[in-house]
Amino acid sequence: MTDASPPASPPDSASQPPSVPGLPVGRFSGRDAFAQLVRDALATAAREGWKEIVISDANFHDWPLGERSVMESLQEWAHSGRRFTMLARTYDEVVRRHPRFVRWRGTWDHIITCRRSPAADPLDLPSVLWSPQWVMQRLDPERCVGITDADPARRVLLRETLNEWLRSKSTPGFPASTLGL
Repeated sequence: MTDASPPASPPDSASQPPSVPGLPVGRFSGRDAFAQLVRDALATAAREGWKEIVISDANFHDWPLGERSVMESLQEWAHSGRRFTMLARTYDEVVRRHPRFVRWRGTWDHIITCRRSPAADPLDLPSVLWSPQWVMQRLDPERCVGITDADPARRVLLRETLNEWLRSKSTPGFPASTLGL
């Protein structure tokens, strides 16, 4: 569980959609709460077999992508027919801080799409973990304040925002290997 701030509405079992048991709906605040939400979401994705995950952030500095538990969840989640998309301004921090993730990315290149937007203002690039079942969005990445939700309207709106960035505001980035021709 997270140390998140109280949600906008009580997270009782009646308000939680059956497709995301264990994942909170409401506001969160703080780096520890954010990191725990990432861990919990990826563990849920593995357990429930989410077909698609999109993560977006300026540099993924605060994300626990290299942690052993996160890597175990991603490894368990990764199967044929799954899609994992990353969007970042730069991947320098990923390479520097998350070597386990970089290795996993190389192994699973066939299900991973990485895009970059180096000219983007870091505060304009969405900081999001999106899935068809549940979303987490940092509204203030500097203070690590945001919201989680399973509401279809929020999921659609965030997906449209991400699609715009992926289609017209980014280019391929973060290659699986650095081998040349």
